[in-house]
Amino acid sequence: MSILEVVILLPVLAVLAVWLGAPARLVSVGSALLNLVILLGVAAKYKAAAATGGLAFQHARVVLENPAISFGVGVDGTALILGLLTALVTLAAVWQISDDRPPMYHIASQLIAGGAFGAFLCTDVFFIYAFHELALIPTFLMIALHGRADDATRKAVAWKATIYLGAGSLVLLAGLGWLVLEFSGGSKLTFDLIALREMAQSSPLPVEKQGVIFFVLLIGFGTLVSLFPLHSWAAPAYATAPVPVAMLHAGVLKKFGLYGLIRIALPLLPQGPHVEWVQKAMLLMLLGNIIIIGLVTIAQKSLDRILGNSSVMHMGYIFLGIAAGTELALQGAVLLMFGHGVAIALLFALTGRMRNQFGTLEVAKLGGLASHAPVFSILFAFGAFASIGLPGLANFAGEVLIFLGAFGYDGTATVGPLQWTVILALWGVVMSAVYMLRAYRGIFQGTAATGLFMNDPSFSQRVPLFLLAAALLVVGCCPWLLLDFLKSLSTTAAVAAM
Repeated sequence: MSILEVVILLPVLAVLAVWLGAPARLVSVGSALLNLVILLGVAAKYKAAAATGGLAFQHARVVLENPAISFGVGVDGTALILGLLTALVTLAAVWQISDDRPPMYHIASQLIAGGAFGAFLCTDVFFIYAFHELALIPTFLMIALHGRADDATRKAVAWKATIYLGAGSLVLLAGLGWLVLEFSGGSKLTFDLIALREMAQSSPLPVEKQGVIFFVLLIGFGTLVSLFPLHSWAAPAYATAPVPVAMLHAGVLKKFGLYGLIRIALPLLPQGPHVEWVQKAMLLMLLGNIIIIGLVTIAQKSLDRILGNSSVMHMGYIFLGIAAGTELALQGAVLLMFGHGVAIALLFALTGRMRNQFGTLEVAKLGGLASHAPVFSILFAFGAFASIGLPGLANFAGEVLIFLGAFGYDGTATVGPLQWTVILALWGVVMSAVYMLRAYRGIFQGTAATGLFMNDPSFSQRVPLFLLAAALLVVGCCPWLLLDFLKSLSTTAAVAAM
């Protein structure tokens, strides 16, 4: 059995063990910790395993001959980084589940994690899609059954997310089916991503057809990522979802749409995003994420709504890197996916703790927490300042690479629509600083008008939070630790520039 198959299987085994009555917390934390150790080992051996080119740690089991479907696994740099992100956030998320919560919390978290691992590590389009859909089911159920709102509100939020993401998944399914039909030779269909890439390189589709199919995939994947104007499900869902579900969906599962565009759409349709009408549409939509949602975030009064809308806003930067398609911009996009995932998971974990102690997240009702919860305030600062893009934290390196790669850092690029988009997108950094610093000042400085008091978390409760904060700091100071895995993106970028 391949080591990557073990990574996907472990959360499933943990679900079965908890369902059969095993200690939920012990099994869940143990499974997540073991997967993190395994993937760190995979990362240590990745360069040697991928030295001959292509994917590393490949393994496939044939499921059907025609259509050709196999349970195949393998990693490139992007998949490895997102696998590490999934393992890290899963460990922190299940660690946050208190002992008074029912086992369903652990079961749902492990199912979401298992679906994310399968979506990122599989090399067959059928299973990539299927694993993502598997992860969505517990997300909807946990919001509807255990959401942090009254019964009517959480059900309405769950239904809205279900309709949006279900519709996006159907559009995505149509786009993926179209790709398979276009690139499968003769009467035999294949879902193998490696075979599809080889066919795309030997017999590329006409440019205009690439543009149409890419746009269909953009709508499908974009809905899953909350691309403007298909975003309105996201902020209410994150504000309502239980803490571990919000951490896993916003921090990990939301990256699936971006991952799909980078690993499936760009290699098979390298000229698709550069068709004029497709790129203009994409630039307008991502500016909606950055500018419009940035203004919406500034207007929010509750911390959970600020974080939910902030998460939607930051997706615009990653879409900018994908729209540019240069090696530097794509590397920045993947790096920002990791940084954003860690930062938003940390912030949602801390916000959930605040809600549990105070019963409110209205910024106007809070204040002065730094004086009696200094460790908590420092941890929150790591997540907040990473979201702003403070140098030395992971998000900064990703954003800088995206802006340089999209604008044309060598000074030879003309100022066209892409460059003007970069100029406008830079204002998003200012807006991020406004709403996040204002929220931090209101919560942690001054004096609480309501006299609310908060204790720092115990040492054992701090461990996963310190782990997330350390990841932001280490990757921010040493981005080459992840960038070394992303050299394979140069192939995609070179093809896309043709």
